[in-house]
Amino acid sequence: MFPPSGTIVFWVVALIVFVLVEAVTAGLISIWFVFGALVALICAALGAAVWLQIFWFVVVSVATLVLTRPLVKRYVDSRSVATNADRSIGRTAVVTERIDNLAATGAVQLDGVVWTARSADDAVAIESGERVTVRAIAGVKLVVERAGQ
Repeated sequence: MFPPSGTIVFWVVALIVFVLVEAVTAGLISIWFVFGALVALICAALGAAVWLQIFWFVVVSVATLVLTRPLVKRYVDSRSVATNADRSIGRTAVVTERIDNLAATGAVQLDGVVWTARSADDAVAIESGERVTVRAIAGVKLVVERAGQ
């Protein structure tokens, strides 16, 4: 298939390509193949058969993927960013302006801050002075329901 020096050149080129792909992408895309190509290059330099080089390339690439992907995903691939507002979910607030989703009105006070609010149930209006529980945050609005529901 390849003469021995040809396989060394092949693995060097593959290694360079995988490193370049990794360098120009934002996420970890080909780092596992870099390790596989490096091991295959070492095998080629030691004079191993082509099938053995390919075998070790696949084994090392898959092994590094399986062993490191969960860690990488946990620390690098996190798409959600927690904010201080997230701690408001589940807390109780007081309605300061009648909440009516159909009229697009409503406000609540939570920790001394007045938030625009909408009812979790479109058909239910909530009167001023009532206590509500925050169920979600939609943009800059709190989505609430009557406390105790």
